[in-house]
Amino acid sequence: MFTFQKNSSAMDRGIPIFRRWVPGWAIKIILFSLILPTLVLFFLPFGNINAAAGYYGSEPADIQFAVALFYAGYIAFYSLERRFFNFLAAKEYFIIFTMLELLTTLVCYLTNDLYILFPIRFFQGMLFSSTVNLSLSLMFTRLHSERAREISFSVFFGMLICILPFTNLVTADLIDSYNFNLVYKGALFSYLPCLCLIMLCMNNVRLNARFHLYKLDWQSFVFWSIMLTLLGYISIYGQEYYWLDDARIYYSVAAMIVSTLIYIVRQRGLKRPYLHLGIFRFRNFKFAAFLILILYICRFAVNITNSFFTGVLKLDPIHVSYINSCNLGGLIIGIIISGAMILQKKNIRFIWFPGFILLLAFHVIMFFLFATEANEKNFYAPLFMQGIGVGMIMVPTIVYAISAVPVAIGPSATSICSTMGYVGFCVSAAIINFCELYEKSRHYNAFQDHLTKVDRFALHALATRGTELLSKGLSLKQASKGANKQLVGAVNQQIQIRFAMDYYEMMSMMLVATLLLIALFPYLNRTAVYLRSRRLVPA
Repeated sequence: MFTFQKNSSAMDRGIPIFRRWVPGWAIKIILFSLILPTLVLFFLPFGNINAAAGYYGSEPADIQFAVALFYAGYIAFYSLERRFFNFLAAKEYFIIFTMLELLTTLVCYLTNDLYILFPIRFFQGMLFSSTVNLSLSLMFTRLHSERAREISFSVFFGMLICILPFTNLVTADLIDSYNFNLVYKGALFSYLPCLCLIMLCMNNVRLNARFHLYKLDWQSFVFWSIMLTLLGYISIYGQEYYWLDDARIYYSVAAMIVSTLIYIVRQRGLKRPYLHLGIFRFRNFKFAAFLILILYICRFAVNITNSFFTGVLKLDPIHVSYINSCNLGGLIIGIIISGAMILQKKNIRFIWFPGFILLLAFHVIMFFLFATEANEKNFYAPLFMQGIGVGMIMVPTIVYAISAVPVAIGPSATSICSTMGYVGFCVSAAIINFCELYEKSRHYNAFQDHLTKVDRFALHALATRGTELLSKGLSLKQASKGANKQLVGAVNQQIQIRFAMDYYEMMSMMLVATLLLIALFPYLNRTAVYLRSRRLVPA
C-alpha cells in the first residue's frame, strides 16, 4: 500500500528529505510515532465494543459499522492519494494531513452522536491511507538493497494484522477505567509532538514535479466508496433487518449493484483506470485473492473467542487483552518467519501449508476447549499458534499476488488484495451474525424441549441451586427465583458455547478444503514468491 517511487527519484538525486543533522534512527522513530496513533484509531471501537456502544447509546452493530467505514475510506482513497502527494511538497503533505487527523480526532472526542461519527470515521480512513503510505515510504528510502521490497511489505502488512490485538492491549486499561472517548484525547496529545518534530526535522523540498489536481478521477472514487460502504452496511445490518425483507437492505443491495456496474463500465472506458480490472485475467492472482479472503474470514473468527472469554468465563476486557498478547506475539513471529522465507525465495506451498495447518489446529483445539469453566492458561498456546499462522500467510500471499501480474499494474493488485481483506471482514461479520442467530435459536429450542417442569434433570438442577441459595440466608421465594435465574444463565452459556463450537467446526472444514485446494492447485508447482519490480509504485 505504500510507494518507493514517490521518493526514490528524489533520493537518487541526493535531495535530503530530512535535515542532515537528524540521524536515521531518529527519523524511523518520528515516522513510527506518527503512524501509531492512526493505527490505534483503526480498530479502536473494537477495544471494548460494549463500552463503545454504551458511550454512543447504540448497539454493537453500529460500532462494527464504524470500523467498516474507516476500513472503506482507507481502501477507497488509496488509488487517489498519489495525486495529492504530487501536488504538495512532502513537508506540507505531512503537516496538512496531520492537522486534519488532529481535527477529526477532536471531533470524535467531543461527540457521541453516531451520525457525526460515521462520516468522520470514513474521512479518518482516508487520512490513514495518506499518512501510512507516506510515512512507510520515507522510512525505507535508505534501504537500497533487493531486500528492501520484501522488508517493507512485511513491516506494513504485518502492522495491519497486528492492529487489533495491539489496540486491545494498549487501550483496555484506559477504556475500563475512564470514559471510552479518553483514548481519542490520548491520540490528540500523541499527534502534537510528532507534528512539531516534523516541522523541525524535515526540509521543505519537493520530491516530484508538481502536478495540479485537474482531471482528478473523483467520480471513480465516489462509486468505489459507495460500493465499499454499502457492502459493509449490508453485511453488518443484513441479519438484524432480515436481509431483503427490509427496504433498507433491499435498496442498499440495488444501489451497490448499480454502482458496481457503472464503476466497471467507467473503468473500461478510461485511459488510466482507477483500478486495472485486467488483473483478474491472471489465475495466480485470483487464487491469491481467494486465499486472502479465506484468511480474513478466519482471522476475525477470533472475535468469537473473545466473546467466549467475556460472556462465559466472565473475564474483564483487561484480562482478555493480556491473553490476546499471546496472539500478538505469534503474529510478530509469523511475520518474521514469512519474511525470511520470502527472502530465501521458498516455494509458496512451503509457506502456505504450515500457516493454514496452524490455523486449522487453532480451530480444532478451541473446539474442545470451549466449556463453562476453563483455565485461561490453556488458551495461550492456541492463540499463539493462530498468530503464527496468520503472520506466515498474510505477507507472502500479497507478494505472490503482486508478482503474478505485470509490474505496471502491480499497484492495482495491491489495492485489490487490501479490498479482499475488507471483503473478508464484511463476510466474517455477516456469517457470524447469521450463524449466531440461527445456531443460538436452534440450540435454544433444543434446550427448551428438555427443560420442562416434569424433566427430572431440570428439577434436580433447580433443587440443587435453590438449596445453595437457602443455605446462604435467602428466603424460600427468593431462592426459587434465584435458582430459575441461574438456570436460565447456565442455559444461555451453553447456547453460546454450542454456537462457538459449531462456527469453529465450520471454519475447520473450510480450512481443510483450502489445504486440499493448495495441494491440488497445479499452477503452484515450483512457484517461488518474490517481487519482480525494483520499486513499489502507487496505483
